[in-house]
Amino acid sequence: MVSRKNHIYFVILFLFLFTLSPTISDGASPHQTVEELIDSIRNLKADGSLSPKEHKINQDLSHRALALLDLQEVSRKTLGKHWDKRTSNERKKFVDLLSQMFIQEAFPNSGKFFSTLELVFGKTKIKKSQALVPLTVIRDSEGEINIDFHLHMNQGQWQVVDVDLDEISMRSNLRSQIYKIIAKNNYQELVRRMEEKLKETNS
Repeated sequence: MVSRKNHIYFVILFLFLFTLSPTISDGASPHQTVEELIDSIRNLKADGSLSPKEHKINQDLSHRALALLDLQEVSRKTLGKHWDKRTSNERKKFVDLLSQMFIQEAFPNSGKFFSTLELVFGKTKIKKSQALVPLTVIRDSEGEINIDFHLHMNQGQWQVVDVDLDEISMRSNLRSQIYKIIAKNNYQELVRRMEEKLKETNS
């Protein structure tokens, strides 16, 4: 169903509109990388009255999860043809904004989504520097949902670069929305909306 897919797209990653690098286990496999990503966001404390210690735990877990993504590559592919048109400072700002959206929106909501589900991993497929980790999540109300994590090898570490839901790319879905915003307005309006979303989250 389209409504189900749209919901899970944003819960898993972006909820879009609209560095710190903790130590990661050396030699972690693609499967282990995805498991570590899900475990990190699952352990985030729920929003509300959190103690300073709980805030610190959330911060550490969020940055641990963030380091398992190749945000530079995700940003480049998401902006697509518009990436080459940006200055180095604009690219850095976009990556920073995207990082904050993961930390403030995507990870907490993804953690809630995965926390009550049964997860069944399929067989990892590796081809040179690319890998695919298939995952089936089981929901009582909607049955099985297939999620594929795409990873690549970056400086000796496997990192997630895309997520498919029932064979539909999250990154491509987001890119089409970004293209519409830029086409109707401009790149500056895209950045403004991202900043506005982050302000709303922080308020």
